[in-house]
Amino acid sequence: MNSFSALLKRIDLAAALSFLLPLLVYLLTLAPSVTFFDSGEFVTAIASLGSAHSPGYPLFISYAKPFTWLPFGNVAFRVNFATAISAAAACYGVYLLVNHLLEGEESPAPLLRKGAALGGALAFGFTPRLWLQSNHDKPYPLVAFIVALVFYLLFLWRERYREGDERPGYVYLGAFLCGLAFGAHQTIILFLPAYAWLLLSLNWRLVTRIKEMLLMLFFGLLGFSVYLHIPIRASQKPLLNWGDASTLSQFLWHFLRRGYPVEKPPRDLALLWDQINAYSVPHEFTWLGMALMLMGMALFFRRRRDEVVAYGIGLLFFLLIIVGYFNTPSEMIFLTEEFFTPLYLYSAVFMGLGLFALLRGGCSRLPAGIRSGAPLYTGLLLLCLALPATLCARNYYENDQHENFIAFDYASNTLRTLPQGTALFTWGDSGAFPLWYLQGVERMREDLALLHTPHLVFPWYLDGFPELFARSVLRTAPLETMNPDNVLLVAISEQMGKRPIFVDFSTRYSVTFSEFILQQWGICYRLEPQRKGVTYPPELSGWRNYTLRGLYGDEMPFRDLDTGKAILIYGNSALEEGEQLLRLGMISQGMEALGRAVLIAPELTSAAQRVQLQTGGRRQ
Repeated sequence: MNSFSALLKRIDLAAALSFLLPLLVYLLTLAPSVTFFDSGEFVTAIASLGSAHSPGYPLFISYAKPFTWLPFGNVAFRVNFATAISAAAACYGVYLLVNHLLEGEESPAPLLRKGAALGGALAFGFTPRLWLQSNHDKPYPLVAFIVALVFYLLFLWRERYREGDERPGYVYLGAFLCGLAFGAHQTIILFLPAYAWLLLSLNWRLVTRIKEMLLMLFFGLLGFSVYLHIPIRASQKPLLNWGDASTLSQFLWHFLRRGYPVEKPPRDLALLWDQINAYSVPHEFTWLGMALMLMGMALFFRRRRDEVVAYGIGLLFFLLIIVGYFNTPSEMIFLTEEFFTPLYLYSAVFMGLGLFALLRGGCSRLPAGIRSGAPLYTGLLLLCLALPATLCARNYYENDQHENFIAFDYASNTLRTLPQGTALFTWGDSGAFPLWYLQGVERMREDLALLHTPHLVFPWYLDGFPELFARSVLRTAPLETMNPDNVLLVAISEQMGKRPIFVDFSTRYSVTFSEFILQQWGICYRLEPQRKGVTYPPELSGWRNYTLRGLYGDEMPFRDLDTGKAILIYGNSALEEGEQLLRLGMISQGMEALGRAVLIAPELTSAAQRVQLQTGGRRQ
């Protein structure tokens, strides 16, 4: 009992809370299954220890894999839980850095340093960006945590170096972690100049130490060797084997992101401003948080100049690469917002310093008799938690995904209602990845062939469907010069008559199918050869078998871009079905479909009214 009590006394309660409080909130808002964007692909890759889209994310996949063995929830939920753990660890990283930077600072209240560190950690934890990444599978929180660890190691090294006690092991471990972090996301490279500044600003002659530099490079490459996961597993043909990086040339193609060529748009001032605003401290932390960050930088600049300059260097390189080099189109800027998560972590560190300076100044003006004791500590704790509590209340509703079954239901509705042996062609990633997860991991409808149209131009992707493409003309065609639309039409023509052919909603409205008749099946379409005078009314059985959780009104608070698109796909599919039925004289069924469209997507009300007027639906 005495040893247990001694152990409890050694526990830093504030440090524990910096991890446990965010984790508790993340678990309350955790998505219960697969979500949109890259979720289904990541979970499928993790479950099979395969490779996700370029550049593969081997560290994130290896980190999350053990969580798939947990005895509760589905596999996607377990991976979401893994992400929540890494996000809470990133919050602890803020606490670790703030608490360390404040060591030795005089304070009227002994607990003020820990309270300020806790306030900075929780403020970061409840930002909309990290919170959104915490409650479903994302690699960015893991990168942020590693970024914090590397900063901490460099801070330790700098202290020992000033004392004349060089500890190169700190630097070698930091280099290893940097190499390892490449396997979670390549944005770690944007912090390397800031790390180099923290090393060389103490003594620029360190760069001439060839042995130490080579050892640092060695440990960095040792961490980077996590990428060997990709070719090794590719040779085993896992369930998800994006890029099939089993050869050196294919590995380089995969690692260098050659699978996603992007034509950069002409940049004007409006686009540049939108790109820069992808990084917004006031949006994440409020203007109060921004003021605390600037206060921390200003008041600690003399004592922590190099740490402050490192922030500026990091910000410069993030903007130069993400804004300057990437030159992201306006409709894709929301994706680059995720890359700034590690920079927000470092911003929160200076907020913790600013909070400490503000509260210390207030305490110093109090009478000496009340500078300690429970009332003061309680008041300081409340002040430290004021900003995090505000952020939590402000962002809770829109980040609450605990009832977000939209992606799961979208995929299961599609799979459950297709005929046996169907080949389904999809278009957008969000429309395809949940299907991959349900079929590959949850083993739903393994009789179907799920074909992703943008990938049909890659020979390695065709290799994954030998039954469909072993003797296809696409095996000898110059795929790299062909448009995905044309490749899709060739693939459909070859499979027509052999199996039912379906396309999803996005494919239906991305490609012109002039040689085929499209019969609507709920949110999908069956393709048939053109026959003069032949029409196919909508198949009505699909809607009766659909699960529509969270689609009506305000049932589900969380609405990201692709969740909103999925809801609109349901609404527009019902609208289109209603119009077809009314034109065929099926008045009651048509009006029911229009009513369903309006219930799902109220913004379609005026469109439904126009359909009624044009088709005579009001005559019923």
